[in-house]
Amino acid sequence: MTSPESRLRSLVAAGMAVSSELSLDALLQRLVETAAELTDARYAALGVIDPTGSRLERFFTHGVDADARSAIGEPPRGRGILGVLIHDTKPLRLHDLNADPRAVGFPPGHPPMRSFLGVPVLLRSVAYGNLYLTEKNGGDFTAEDEEIVTLLAGQAAVAIENARLYEAATRWSRQLESLNEVSGALATETDLDRLLDLVAHRLRALLGARVVAVLLPTFAGAFRFAAIAGGDAADLLEQTFPRDRSKSGIAFERQQTIRVDSLVDDPDVNHALTRRLDARCGLWVPLLVHGESIGVIVAHDKAAAPDAHFSDDDVRVAEAFAARAAVAVDMSERVARDALRRVVAAQEIERRRLAMELHDGTGQALTSILLALRNADDAAPEVAAAALERARELAVDTLRRVRALAVELRPKALDDFGLQAALARLAATTAEESGVAVDFAATLPEERLPEAVETALYRLAQDSLASAVRHEDAHRVSILLTRNDGKVSVVIEDDGVPAADADLELVRERAALVDGEVRSVAGKPRGSTVVVEVPIR
Repeated sequence: MTSPESRLRSLVAAGMAVSSELSLDALLQRLVETAAELTDARYAALGVIDPTGSRLERFFTHGVDADARSAIGEPPRGRGILGVLIHDTKPLRLHDLNADPRAVGFPPGHPPMRSFLGVPVLLRSVAYGNLYLTEKNGGDFTAEDEEIVTLLAGQAAVAIENARLYEAATRWSRQLESLNEVSGALATETDLDRLLDLVAHRLRALLGARVVAVLLPTFAGAFRFAAIAGGDAADLLEQTFPRDRSKSGIAFERQQTIRVDSLVDDPDVNHALTRRLDARCGLWVPLLVHGESIGVIVAHDKAAAPDAHFSDDDVRVAEAFAARAAVAVDMSERVARDALRRVVAAQEIERRRLAMELHDGTGQALTSILLALRNADDAAPEVAAAALERARELAVDTLRRVRALAVELRPKALDDFGLQAALARLAATTAEESGVAVDFAATLPEERLPEAVETALYRLAQDSLASAVRHEDAHRVSILLTRNDGKVSVVIEDDGVPAADADLELVRERAALVDGEVRSVAGKPRGSTVVVEVPIR
């Protein structure tokens, strides 16, 4: 029999352990052993109830050796007398555990147990588990035993609550870190697929889910797997399934989060991911922007606990991630539409320039050829010969113009050698055709620029150079190509008489399509400078 002084010392030591022991499992095991020691019980156990309050998630024992534990098998989950204590949070003392009608018996290999004391692990009316003791030495458990074990159970409750608060704070910190990472990616990541993949992987880690997928709608009334994390389902990426008659479609149409704890009995759950993964529970969160659904995030199953389902906290985390994913999808679609608009606008500018070139140059030349041939029909031989010679010269000149126009549409040097080589060729060709001396210099690194930047700068330099050589009394033009601070600049200077600013209207329109900037300075009375800057993206 343990003396009162010894009991007091043990209780004080247990209380000190609550504030000093860093490991929750070690602390609970120590409290179980202390309870057995203070009550002279042969066996003791402590069951920790999971956050849902329906089952035991941890079970600590004392007095049962390794061989007995192996023979017993899986730890109890809260049935029988243990289940009574989970649902009825009151101390329970029994003379014979086996005689109680609520008992369900012991599995094979379980040691015999008769006398029983069970005390709920309570703190502020919240049940965290139960402390069990059996086989008291010398008879039944007493009221004094119950009081002592109640004190130990209170200390266990404090320890469990502190541990869960710490876990919650850590989980919240991870959630905040992941949300900040996704928010940061929104500002820097331009590839939607990579961004959605980040959302899926971070959300899967935070939810502890077996698999998380991001679904985007298609024009054909289906959903496309835009991102998948976990679940060995990577082959579903980019595959589609019908939106109708699916839980994803319902969440999408109703613009509401849906949580299903058991998919077996739900008739709406029938899409490819659910069947492929043999999923047990699911969470569907719509991606909402400006009151419209633009996609769905789907999560299935808790990876660490096959029988667990998603909690209210999981729903809140998923909805927070869905809000950010929705922004990413919306921004990507806006960028795509804007890019298409810019492409169309650039094409219209190019068509307008070509139309003017064909009308003013090629069209007039062909008209002159027709007139020359008509004059040769009924004319004297000498006049006809002169007219035919004139027509031949016009045809040769027109062919040269058409070839030059083809080169302007897409110079081969730009594709093969890059911007610097293409501008050098443009300078030489312009000098030859216009009679104006054109100097070219460049200070670019050897590596190629992005194709879109090279094409835009070539067109801008081409238009600016064409404007410069048309200036009155222009004899020399210089072109300088440089790169600095994330921008590429083309500086074009000429010594002619500056023309009206409208001469650069086409250049400004084209620069605006690539977020570029055009600055011009007219000299007095001669000379002008045009600076074109385009950011590198």
